[in-house]
Amino acid sequence: MCRSIKVLREGATPAPEEDVEAAARQFVRKISGFSKPAAHNQAVFDQAIDEIAAASQRLLDGLEVRGARRAS
Repeated sequence: MCRSIKVLREGATPAPEEDVEAAARQFVRKISGFSKPAAHNQAVFDQAIDEIAAASQRLLDGLEVRGARRAS
């Protein structure tokens, strides 16, 4: 597994939605072994990206950073 995964957020600064989706895409590519899926696999590839991005966003939204103010 790639060890050079980019940190998406710093402190209480929220990660941009585009970065969360890009990280989900990178994860799906890595775990599936395909950088670009065949046409017959595109739907399941896209669904996995959407689900992982949503789960990642829920995680980021739920994190509490002690001593940091959340951006409004």
